[in-house]
Amino acid sequence: MSSQTYSISDLSRELDITTRAIRFYEEQGLLSPERRGLERVYSARDKVSLKLILRGKRIGFSLAECRELIELYDPTGGNTRQLNSMLAKIAERRAQLEQQLLDIQQMQLELDTAEERCQQALAATLNTQNNNGH
Repeated sequence: MSSQTYSISDLSRELDITTRAIRFYEEQGLLSPERRGLERVYSARDKVSLKLILRGKRIGFSLAECRELIELYDPTGGNTRQLNSMLAKIAERRAQLEQQLLDIQQMQLELDTAEERCQQALAATLNTQNNNGH
């Protein structure tokens, strides 16, 4: 792990995230920058953690799930536990998405049916009005 450090604005710029979001993750205990006076100094580990959080959020992980993954981060051990945990979470997330997709498809069918009934009722109403000379 390199001993390179980053300011909050360095991380904000490099990872395209607001400084407010970085401070929020710090408040949640997901990042632990050192302090030099009033300035926050982030380590390479903080940067890796932030990347994990952003990646986790993109694929729908909760902050608690991101925290678990960060706590398992262990580059000296090849990150085996972290990677296995990540694979399990990915499988779980994929199953949730597949269920959501089925739910959406079912809802689309129900919308199609409702739309068809409305159109038939409207056509019947118009037909009745036309036949009654309206």
